[in-house]
Amino acid sequence: MGGRNRFYQQLLVGLCVLAVLAGCGSLKAEETKKSLRIGVSLYRGDDTFINNIRGEMENCAKEYEQKHGIKVTLDIQDAKGSQNTQNNQVERFISLGCDVMCINPVDRTAASAMIDKAMTAGIPVVFFNRQPVEEDMDRWDQLYYVGVVARESAILQGSIVVDQYRKDPASLDMNGDGVISYVMLEGESSHQDSLIRTEWSIQTLKDGGVPIEKITGGIANWERSQASALMEQWLEKYPDMIELVVCNNDDMALGAIDALERAGKKNIKLVGIDGTTPGIEAVNAGKMLGTVSADKGKYAEAIFSLAASKALGQPVLEELSLENGKYYWSPQEILTGQ
Repeated sequence: MGGRNRFYQQLLVGLCVLAVLAGCGSLKAEETKKSLRIGVSLYRGDDTFINNIRGEMENCAKEYEQKHGIKVTLDIQDAKGSQNTQNNQVERFISLGCDVMCINPVDRTAASAMIDKAMTAGIPVVFFNRQPVEEDMDRWDQLYYVGVVARESAILQGSIVVDQYRKDPASLDMNGDGVISYVMLEGESSHQDSLIRTEWSIQTLKDGGVPIEKITGGIANWERSQASALMEQWLEKYPDMIELVVCNNDDMALGAIDALERAGKKNIKLVGIDGTTPGIEAVNAGKMLGTVSADKGKYAEAIFSLAASKALGQPVLEELSLENGKYYWSPQEILTGQ
């Protein structure tokens, strides 16, 4: 009997220990659900489009807190165009115990080192705006990407010009020689979207029957000031020749507009991409023929939804309809002032 009593006593102690451990696990899960820490690294905080997305993400976090009662800490850092700085930011996010990281890569081809750190720490990553190479994205099932289809952006941009030409050829062919003479403002040479936007916007003009001739082009790295400087040079070198300015993004279109206004040029047509707030204002003011806008609300919502789901260990929402289980493509639309 003594041996049996000792057995039951040991069994009771064991069950109590298990109960305590289970209780601690439940408490930990409950505590995890009460707060999320999301590390966000931006390639450049002064990029207008990225700044728009940042604002939308902050709105998503506030709405999520109100709806679910879960505190959300967005630790947003600016890499200022330095991949080394961004690598250090990733290490900092890991040391702070972030549940998930949202990274807008400085160099899309250099994502491997950040992925290594994330995999070692077991922290999921949502990349956005600058798509890492496919080989890197395939290394782990906890890597995601949110962006737009660059070819679609370019085709929609080209369609703005095609529609305008079909409606009023003279509004583009200002000298009446039967050819639309254009200049091209490009983003970074290493950015996949820049290369694709440049190619397919012009291909769309050709496919749409718009007679075009390229005067010149240049890389302005998505920046308004660089685009303004280039446009100023072109206006001096090719006076009264430029009829159309095709820009890889709105900021460069705005830079070109700055130069045109300084030179007193009013009839040259411009098209952009991104649908930034100042870009849309320029379209509405008649300074830009049109732009292509990603739905920035849905774009940011997809980033945040993926991050929140992975941070809580929950399945990704089915309505995101991820391609290959990891890619979300934000919808886009044409915006014109007409």
